Amino acid sequence: QVQLVESGGGLVQAGGSLTLSCAASGLTFSDYVIAWFRQAPGKEREFVAATGWKTYTTYAESVLGRCTIARDGAKNTVYLQMNSLKPEATAVYYCAAGREGTVLPDTISRPGPYAYWGQGTQVTVSS
Repeated sequence: QVQLVESGGGLVQAGGSLTLSCAASGLTFSDYVIAWFRQAPGKEREFVAATGWKTYTTYAESVLGRCTIARDGAKNTVYLQMNSLKPEATAVYYCAAGREGTVLPDTISRPGPYAYWGQGTQVTVSS
């Protein structure tokens, strides 16, 4: 049974930093693209960042330069470090896993190809 468990969310002031974690189990970690999406109230789920194919990483334009995604194969965990946070980053952050080959570089930012999702972790940025 595949499980993705997010942690690390919380309340932070604008300009602050948070690091989210996504711990995966029940899958062959190296075979999967792991992504972060976020969803604010009343808005669609949007792509934040993803990592796959051993060293490939990609980011949404809105977070470029302020977020870093990294995976630790020994711990089956993906991290999302977020710096210089803005109030508009307030959302529930979800971790998603999709098999390499099902997720492709030109579909990596779409939620559809990801088969597994975590329960989400709330990030609130106060102004």
